[in-house]
Amino acid sequence: MKRFFDTELETFRSHLMLMGELSIRQVRDSLKALVEADAALAQRVIDADDEIDRLEMEIDDEAIRYMNLRSPVATELRLVIVGMKASHDLERVGDECTTIAKRAIRLAAEPRLKAYVDIPRMAEIAIEMLRDALDCFLHGDTDKALAVVRRDAEVDAINKQLYRELSSYMIENPATTTRALELMFISKSLERVADHACNIAEEMVFLAKAQDIRHREEFKKG
Repeated sequence: MKRFFDTELETFRSHLMLMGELSIRQVRDSLKALVEADAALAQRVIDADDEIDRLEMEIDDEAIRYMNLRSPVATELRLVIVGMKASHDLERVGDECTTIAKRAIRLAAEPRLKAYVDIPRMAEIAIEMLRDALDCFLHGDTDKALAVVRRDAEVDAINKQLYRELSSYMIENPATTTRALELMFISKSLERVADHACNIAEEMVFLAKAQDIRHREEFKKG
């Protein structure tokens, strides 16, 4: 029979995974709203952010209560601290999705500037990174976590390419400036989503190996 505080940790984990799934759905839905010019879906994304915020606060409360009452040992303490930090990154993912959704509503009322190819591709990579980072939380797979960290450069490259392309649109036709800027900001939001996935993956390495790999370039190279 499990000790009571084992059950508490399982609840903590399950809430974090639920928050992760909701964040991933927000990324998918915000991009679907953009691509399909679906202002109603974009508004649902904005409204759903409250649930992600609520889960972050619940996870923080659970973590603080656990530390106060259980005096966790090193491994458990790392789990709780990493979970709190991951939930903060997931909350920021939700915020970026809200930003994308608001811009999608504005773009839905305008003629499409260009075919949406690069932005959905960025979103899919970011989603894969998030899912893999969260999977590492469950299974302690540090190789997969390091692969997530290395994929961040792929998203950065697409973002830079898109910036160059959209800058050309604005130079050649100033009438496209507003729409081009909206797409630039959406691209930047997706780049930040990938950054948050990278942060979570780095924390998973710390959880599994007690090794801090943040800001260490050797871990970002294949």
